Amino acid sequence: MMTWLFNIFTIVMISFGALFFLAGTAGLLRFPDTLSRLHALTKADNLGLGLIILGLLPQIDWPFGALKLGLVWVLVLLTGSAASQIVGRKVHEEKNS
Repeated sequence: MMTWLFNIFTIVMISFGALFFLAGTAGLLRFPDTLSRLHALTKADNLGLGLIILGLLPQIDWPFGALKLGLVWVLVLLTGSAASQIVGRKVHEEKNS
């Protein structure tokens, strides 16, 4: 019974995560300027990846696998934020010069 519930939870969370990735892509294509595109993409991708990892956690057999998934999410959050900050700062500098 619990395996069935875990599988349903996994499907729902991965589906929601994929929807957030799709929404981020739509924001990337539709928004007018670079900063709003960047904002839409980073927010949606971070939440989408978090939901996908949350959906994968019940499928992990050993605790180090869950730790690895959490570490991947944290690394993506950090690198995505840093890259967004660099791109945003460069766009802001070019706009003001």
